[in-house]
Amino acid sequence: MHRPSYLAVFWMFARNSLIRDMTFRTNYIIEVIFGVSWALMNLGFYTLIYRLMYADGDGHASIAGWSQYEFFVFIATTILVNSLVEGLFMSNAEELSELTRTGGLDFALLKPIDTQFLVSLQRINWSAIPKLVLALALLAYSIPRIEGLTLSPIQFVLYPLYVIMGTLILYSVMIALAATSIWLGRNQSLYDFWFYITNFSRYPMEIYAGPFGSPLRYAFTYFIPILVVINVPAATLAKPLSAADWPLAGFALFATVASLAFSRWVFQRALLSYRSASS
Repeated sequence: MHRPSYLAVFWMFARNSLIRDMTFRTNYIIEVIFGVSWALMNLGFYTLIYRLMYADGDGHASIAGWSQYEFFVFIATTILVNSLVEGLFMSNAEELSELTRTGGLDFALLKPIDTQFLVSLQRINWSAIPKLVLALALLAYSIPRIEGLTLSPIQFVLYPLYVIMGTLILYSVMIALAATSIWLGRNQSLYDFWFYITNFSRYPMEIYAGPFGSPLRYAFTYFIPILVVINVPAATLAKPLSAADWPLAGFALFATVASLAFSRWVFQRALLSYRSASS
């Protein structure tokens, strides 16, 4: 049986999604306004925090060792990774539970294409694009203002690679949790768990210290590798590379491969248990 090109299928999904979004332009514009507004409010909040620290300190301010513009790179990386997850995977993962409940997954299984690819990418959310542009603009604004930073070519190469790895780690957690809907029928609470744990990724891992913070840092770095999603690419770009960074950078590569393999295993096991809604 002839199998279609996955790139051509993805392009078709992207084109159809754009046509659908443009059909309901008002809804698209509202989604863009809300998404960009949230990102700007988040940026404004931390700008106020740094202004207060500058006003109360000796002219220097940092959050867990991140200066203002270093932390802006961290925020930009957060927006960038979340935009990629939101644009490519989030709506599809939400839809998997409905496909299972209504029997729509039957049609996906009959298609001559990998089922996980199909259910993960069949709808592209174009309203995430403006946030992605905002993140790139924030990077361009912040990097030249980081004191003493001279970027090397390897940082330009590593940063997009680690952004992609972080996106794939978040996708792995998301699709693994979404796949449990095949066993549970409805798993909204478990799926909401993804939003709870990914909140930990939005802050520098250095803040997780002490008797309560250290166990969280260990668990969300080595057990569920949420903390490497933003911290590794942001540190790769915002701070000078040192020998101490390479073990965590190497672990991020291992965590990405392990997360994808585990989520693939969960998805395949869930499909083996799938029974059509009509059976």
